[in-house]
Amino acid sequence: MLYITSTPIGNLKDITLRAIEVLKEVDLIAAEDTRHTRILTKHYDIDTPLTSYFEHNKFKKSEYLLKVLQEGKSVALVTDAGTPGISDPGYRLIKLAQENNIPITVVPGACALVAGLSLSGLPTDSFVFEGFLPNKSSARRKKLEALKDEKRTIIFYESPHRITKALKDIEEVLGNPVVACARELTKKFEELRKGTAAELYEHFSRTNPKGEFVLMLNLKRE
Repeated sequence: MLYITSTPIGNLKDITLRAIEVLKEVDLIAAEDTRHTRILTKHYDIDTPLTSYFEHNKFKKSEYLLKVLQEGKSVALVTDAGTPGISDPGYRLIKLAQENNIPITVVPGACALVAGLSLSGLPTDSFVFEGFLPNKSSARRKKLEALKDEKRTIIFYESPHRITKALKDIEEVLGNPVVACARELTKKFEELRKGTAAELYEHFSRTNPKGEFVLMLNLKRE
């Protein structure tokens, strides 16, 4: 069995009893960063062996994990934070397991995009998740241009190193919309800041923020 197992996005207490049980009982945990996941497993006295599975080894390692599963062993797939398969290479292993008739189940839990959206105060009845914006400004602006007529709430992930560049492009391409920026979700310094893209650009240019961001905006004109 392949267990798609959600883990906390910050606060270590945000894990389900079932997830702890699964992580203890499987034969192997496939983790995006074993050092990061080891903090969680140590906290909950989980001594299951860990192996790395991340973007740059996904092709070779997914074949290895498939072999482990075909031998009748169970594997828990985890990401650094939240739900595997959401903007990470987990989908490749999931697809490979499906194609080879490996039983799969999900152990649901925390997900940053859902947590951020519920906190945002923006419309939640219809939304679209666009993952991470491109690194280069030209590609990022092209991506934003394609969303100019989007009526649903738009959700992006962004790193603290690119947040100001992303906000500047959102301001210039999308007409300076109101943006909700959530960072450090569930952690001690959790912050939701809402304002125009220009206002947030000015704020984060001065504060040098840390932590991964969830950016949310709605372009619908009432």
